[in-house]
Amino acid sequence: MGMGRHQKSVASGVSARWVFLLCISSFFLGVLLVNRILATSETRDGNGRDSSKQNDQASSLHPLVDCQSKEGDILSRVSHTHDVIKTLDKTISSLEVELATARAARSEGGDGSPSVAKSVADRSKERPKMFFVMGIMTAFSSRKRRDSIRGTWLPKGDGLKRLEIEKGIIMRFVIGHSSSPGGVLDHTIEAEEEQHKDFFRLNHIEGYHELSSKTQIYFSSAVAKWDADFYIKVDDDVHVNLGMLGSTLARHRSKPRVYIGCMKSGPVLAQRGVKYHEPEFWKFGEEGNKYFRHATGQIYAISKDLATYISVNRQLLHKYANEDVSLGSWFIGLDVEHIDDRSLCCGTPMDCEWKGQAGNPCAASFDWSCSGICKSVDRMLEVHQRCGEDEGAIWHTSF
Repeated sequence: MGMGRHQKSVASGVSARWVFLLCISSFFLGVLLVNRILATSETRDGNGRDSSKQNDQASSLHPLVDCQSKEGDILSRVSHTHDVIKTLDKTISSLEVELATARAARSEGGDGSPSVAKSVADRSKERPKMFFVMGIMTAFSSRKRRDSIRGTWLPKGDGLKRLEIEKGIIMRFVIGHSSSPGGVLDHTIEAEEEQHKDFFRLNHIEGYHELSSKTQIYFSSAVAKWDADFYIKVDDDVHVNLGMLGSTLARHRSKPRVYIGCMKSGPVLAQRGVKYHEPEFWKFGEEGNKYFRHATGQIYAISKDLATYISVNRQLLHKYANEDVSLGSWFIGLDVEHIDDRSLCCGTPMDCEWKGQAGNPCAASFDWSCSGICKSVDRMLEVHQRCGEDEGAIWHTSF
């Protein structure tokens, strides 16, 4: 019996130790499991929050659009945006022209005359709005040509002033200065100006080989002085019917960039010593090539935008030997409409006379063989009598 109690106590002791160890092991195992579970849960929660945040950001960056329900609205907005852009383009273009004109006025001193100091009051005046400005290119030696024009198609004195007020038409003989400012030639022109009040003096030294420069300065100075729809250049040996010319220009009044004249494309003359020789003939390709299309130099008209373009870019525009070629070259690459109007280059009687009798009076007449009316001083009156329009045409024509 004693031995039995000893074996029972040993069995009880072993069992107690094992129970104690099992309890400790279970405790630590439970702690490890709980920590593992908590760590896994936090990771999942973090990933879930990140995923949710990314989804929210994606949703804000790429909102869902119902294309079918909003298609009409999108097209409407696109159309409206297009209209706004067009309006802005027109506004910007208008502002550019006004800015360019202001710059030209400031740089030219208003009338193109040298060393003319403009008062603050003069600078503050707005340029008068005109229909067209006509510059009649003349020279110191051409007094008789000017008088032949004054005695035929050019109004004089009060008539010239009335034309400006009632019709918005400015006409002036355009001339620069001699190589000796203040000399006899300049005094002669000043005396003639005092008598007729029909000159427009340029800051330019006169010379036959300076016609391209003179034309450039004329347009720059004219656009700075007058705000006109058109600016015209005409030689002093050409006959003009002002009523027909005004009607011709009025048909193109709504066009922003027009170049009107009798268009031609003559040969580039490389041979030295001939009239109209082109020293830079090599720029136009192989010998025997022709010029690009341009208006003949006896008479042509350009719109305000083009005259302003010449004024703004005067220092950059290249001048060729021939003035009409130079002008045509300045418009190459621009969005310009070339208008070939043959009523601006009728021949002298019988050509212009027949056309007038047929109901198609010419706007301008000259002889191609002479690049103007041959012996214009002697024949201008004859051409006017046979080819000129009624004296009241300019007053009765509505522009």
